[in-house]
Amino acid sequence: MHQSLHHLVADAPWDDEAVLRQVRAYAIAAMKQQGPIQAWIIDDPGFPKRGKHSVGVVRQYCGQLGKQDNGRVAVSLSVSNRTSSLPIAWRLYLPEVWANDSQRRKKTGIPEEVQFQTKPTIALQQIQQAVEEGVSPAPVLADAAYGNDSKFREGIRELGLSYVVGVQSSMTVWKPGEGPLPKKEWKGQGRPSRLLQRDAKHAPQSVQQVALSLPVASWKTILWREGTSKPLRSRFAAVRVRPAHRDYWRAEPHPEEWLLIEWPQGEQQPTKYWLSSLPPETRLTTLVATAKRRWIVERDYLELKQELGLGHFEGRGWRGFHHHGTLCIAAYGFLMAERNRFSPSARVGHVGLPSIPALRETFLPRGSPRARRTA
Repeated sequence: MHQSLHHLVADAPWDDEAVLRQVRAYAIAAMKQQGPIQAWIIDDPGFPKRGKHSVGVVRQYCGQLGKQDNGRVAVSLSVSNRTSSLPIAWRLYLPEVWANDSQRRKKTGIPEEVQFQTKPTIALQQIQQAVEEGVSPAPVLADAAYGNDSKFREGIRELGLSYVVGVQSSMTVWKPGEGPLPKKEWKGQGRPSRLLQRDAKHAPQSVQQVALSLPVASWKTILWREGTSKPLRSRFAAVRVRPAHRDYWRAEPHPEEWLLIEWPQGEQQPTKYWLSSLPPETRLTTLVATAKRRWIVERDYLELKQELGLGHFEGRGWRGFHHHGTLCIAAYGFLMAERNRFSPSARVGHVGLPSIPALRETFLPRGSPRARRTA
């Protein structure tokens, strides 16, 4: 039995992406009974791992440990509604040192078509595939490792989706109401300039500088959800800005979008920043609730690792890693579907079960003391 299970996970040639599609269809149908899909969430769970022979293992940042250590990282796309979420795409991040090592590739069975890709590139491919397969659209959420990548944000826009993504405090934007200077006026000689301009007197600022320049009245205390022990609230401000990343190589400025900032009471400076392409009329409470929605995937991976064994894979191969993760997600998808079907808030007798015919008065359970013995 053990050998058969090992073969199923590590060697059997079944398509893990096809299985995930079936899990997604089954679970999302149940999730929608509790409300529409509200967010697509990008995450990169880490798995500490000793040695150097298991596929994808290098010294890198591991979110589970909160520091650099030996391990591997997967990139995932989850869908979420008001009450639950589920990973629907799952792919190991293959570091460049692994992608270029033909011996280790052969030993761990890495497919030839798999080459080095950055995490934002992998995530964007997962989002594109979900769009093509008709997954219910929703804003894309990601942390600053993805949000700081302008190509990632532009790719989401091109797919017709909105986003709320974290950015680093050093990211540059134009102050509210400002933008790059127009192209230089052509004087009739040489090639006409097509590029936007900036100079020492007219330059973008970091998002931290923008945040520190906002008046006190810009900051509002927002409660975004109930925590396990107390309501979660903090101070936020939101302004409309234009990203400034290399716009001196552009003929048109970047589209205007929201800059959302969190500055908790008692902190000396703001702690978190997000860019969002949600509509201009979006309320501050909606911006905050959407940005903070990423917490739900942390709960998912905590349960997947602690209850369903996602972090227990001991194999070394590419196929085994993805098969193991897919089987864990399939089990989690079943549990998620059952949770949505039998909601804790559902009243007894109203959980959608088919009606059961009444028992006959003469019915006696098998083994009952009054049951008649039969030959």
